[in-house]
Amino acid sequence: MAVPIKHVLGILVDNLRIRESVMPLSRRRSIGWAKGLNIPKGGKTVIYTGLMYQLMPSIIAMEKMTSKFADSWISNFYGLGRAINKVISITPFMTWTDAAEKEIFDRILRNIAKLLQVADVDFGYLYEEELYAGALVHDEGINDVFEAHTHKVYKRLKKHNIEKVITVDPHTTDMLKSVYPKIIKDYQLEVKSYLEVLAESNLHPVKRIEQDIVIHDSCVYARYEGIIDQPRQLLENAGAKIIEPLNTKKMTYCCGGPVESLFPIKARTIADNRIEQLASVGKNSVTMCPICFINLKTAAEKNDFSVKDISDYLVEAYCDH
Repeated sequence: MAVPIKHVLGILVDNLRIRESVMPLSRRRSIGWAKGLNIPKGGKTVIYTGLMYQLMPSIIAMEKMTSKFADSWISNFYGLGRAINKVISITPFMTWTDAAEKEIFDRILRNIAKLLQVADVDFGYLYEEELYAGALVHDEGINDVFEAHTHKVYKRLKKHNIEKVITVDPHTTDMLKSVYPKIIKDYQLEVKSYLEVLAESNLHPVKRIEQDIVIHDSCVYARYEGIIDQPRQLLENAGAKIIEPLNTKKMTYCCGGPVESLFPIKARTIADNRIEQLASVGKNSVTMCPICFINLKTAAEKNDFSVKDISDYLVEAYCDH
């Protein structure tokens, strides 16, 4: 008996259609990371999280649950669960999250905002009005639900007269920069990853990173958006020595995502393979995608190998603590 993909994916799709996110999050969970950063609401330029980092603890929990029950009789009741979910959200029961994991991903978002502030970038944030960008449903080819959601997102952005969006992860970047314009007529929105914005700024390090770092490229950044040089530039400017592993840049190797909830065993095998490649050339690696981060960090737990989000290195180098 395998993971009931039809019903698991169905729950995620129903959630997006009914509740505007594949996994509905509380207001506190969605925007709590921004507390104390004094980011104004709205503005012509906004940081856009697309809820990706905030969703990761829930995705981790769902992956653990589906993996645990993949060969269990409980799998027979996922269809009933989907039917109930259309009326009352069962996501909280499927994705019980750990506070420590939430803090890890909140810290990454705070890092990114602090870096933009240090670079004197004028930006706001939509807070509770920000919507999930729909990457998972798009990747699974659920076009009707996805296309309807793109119009909701774009309408929300236009409601606030937003002209420029600074994204924080590759999947949201790709959605808003390359996918949405193919669906929405007369799409007018400038979209850049925060890595692009920082690389274009006059940012100077306040502390050197005297460390060798094995870089793991996001396949979405490298292959779809051409964001390859910017993360290297930012790390090297701060003194880090970049080590290129087997399969790098546009030929980067998959981390195992973003289908860990549907194919947990296969995703883990792919992540293990990538860790072997990275660990063969160094002891410290950097990711720039929340999905890559969690898949590789989990796979690295049995190895003497460090996996960090690039923002952890950058905030150490460029922000005066």
